[in-house]
Amino acid sequence: MLINMKKNSFTIRILFILLILLNFQKVVFSEIMHLTKCLTPKHSFVKNEYILDFEKSLMIRNFVYDNKTYKKLKLTDLSIKKKNSIERFIYKDKNFFLTDKVGYPQFYTQLLFEKNNPIIKIKTVINNEEALTHLSKCKKIELYEKES
Repeated sequence: MLINMKKNSFTIRILFILLILLNFQKVVFSEIMHLTKCLTPKHSFVKNEYILDFEKSLMIRNFVYDNKTYKKLKLTDLSIKKKNSIERFIYKDKNFFLTDKVGYPQFYTQLLFEKNNPIIKIKTVINNEEALTHLSKCKKIELYEKES
């Protein structure tokens, strides 16, 4: 009987240690959507891409204007850069992912994304009146899981 108790105690200890180790060995997968070769009607780019990290709730836009667009924009805004990167927080609202509001409260804009949709829209709100406008269309969408 004493031998059975020792065996049971040993088995319980092993199971307890395994449970603790398994909890620390969790593998987390998060999804990232990468939109590339995005075209806009008003501007031309050498590079224009959006990266949406759903785990971090973050949108990163990397872009490089072509020379013609850069020169045109530089005439009216001296702070414009030819190559830039923008980060914005995102959140989910129904089936859409929206960036944080810029210009809040009476007038603000947000970028609007849908999963697996190449069209990026801009949502403009003036005095609680909403308008959605087509901002960009991307030629390539990649969805992948990031392991951490």
